[in-house]
Amino acid sequence: MSQSELPFLPFALPEIGEEEIAEVVDTLRSGWVTTGPKARRFEADFAAWLGDPTLHCIAVNSATAGLHLALEALGIGPGDEVITTTHTFTATAEVVRYLGADVKLVDIDPATLNIDIAAIEAAITPRTKALIPVHYAGLAVDMPALLALAKKHGLRVVEDAAHALPSTIGGQLVGTLASDVTVFSFYANKTITTGEGGMLVTRDDTLAARAKVMRLHGMSRDAFDRFTATVPSWYYEIVAPGFKYNLTDIAAALGIHQLKRANAFQHKRTQLAALYNKALAGLPVILPPMPAAGDLHSWHLYVLRLAPGAPITRNALIESLYAAGIGCSVHYIPLHLHPYWRDRYDLSPEQFPHSQAAYEAMLSLPLYTRMDEGDLMRVVTAVRQALGA
Repeated sequence: MSQSELPFLPFALPEIGEEEIAEVVDTLRSGWVTTGPKARRFEADFAAWLGDPTLHCIAVNSATAGLHLALEALGIGPGDEVITTTHTFTATAEVVRYLGADVKLVDIDPATLNIDIAAIEAAITPRTKALIPVHYAGLAVDMPALLALAKKHGLRVVEDAAHALPSTIGGQLVGTLASDVTVFSFYANKTITTGEGGMLVTRDDTLAARAKVMRLHGMSRDAFDRFTATVPSWYYEIVAPGFKYNLTDIAAALGIHQLKRANAFQHKRTQLAALYNKALAGLPVILPPMPAAGDLHSWHLYVLRLAPGAPITRNALIESLYAAGIGCSVHYIPLHLHPYWRDRYDLSPEQFPHSQAAYEAMLSLPLYTRMDEGDLMRVVTAVRQALGA
């Protein structure tokens, strides 16, 4: 059977087991399907999984919501500036604009594809109030250096850890570092999924209290407390103009069991990435950056870059893979190329040479736990054929 006759191999596919399905069914039968006991259990389980039950873990309906809540709780607003990387999805930056603050985009380190720490320092102004590092593809940012820089300049730090479960830096799990807030994503293609969802993690009692209130309309008491009380408890107060960012129990039911499998999922992704690295070695490509010895890379994405002088363009390689029935993607079209960010801040590719060069050469190959070695070698064969190898 030729490549084109094989079933389409998607770019990403979640792995949902019978335990997740049973938990969702139990939720549906319980009569409590919005935020309630399952969401609270998921939050507690998440803190325990991070190894610190004293952490505040606040379940939300997306990582975007978590980032917005984090910045709002930190008091970011008009006149303030927040620095992040151009090489990310727009959600990382758009939450800053929700609050009327400005975004300062900086370039990436071409070796790691993560935010360039030196570029951050060069971009700091008296208006700068916070930094949002992105753990790109699941490789942790050099957080000791970034946190030292933040401390030096009195800046707050919100980690965009949408890709980074589980990832470590210096042997410490992302989510347990000394940043103000860390936000994870459980979108459908992430390393664990609730369909849509996220988790805000912080040690700061004040930030946590504000995020919990703002998560659900600025109400002084949440619906679960009011509707499960055995004495009259209908009264509540609106203390702020909040949002509708709560995670449902249906989604949390998935998360409870996905979280139990997070380490096994990471192990499988690491094995697949190692197979890719071995099979693609020697081709005119740049393999993904690796973590330091002893650290974990979540391998949310396997990002391949064409080497200078490769016999095919990135776009042509993508077209060739799709012709062979293989899905792939690009992470990301940098923010400086999008009309909104480009025009608002008068940005050009020349300001971000490393991100621009990476973008023009990169594509993300399929990498998910339901893949087997045969699936992976099918991708490798298609890449080799496209490159004339």
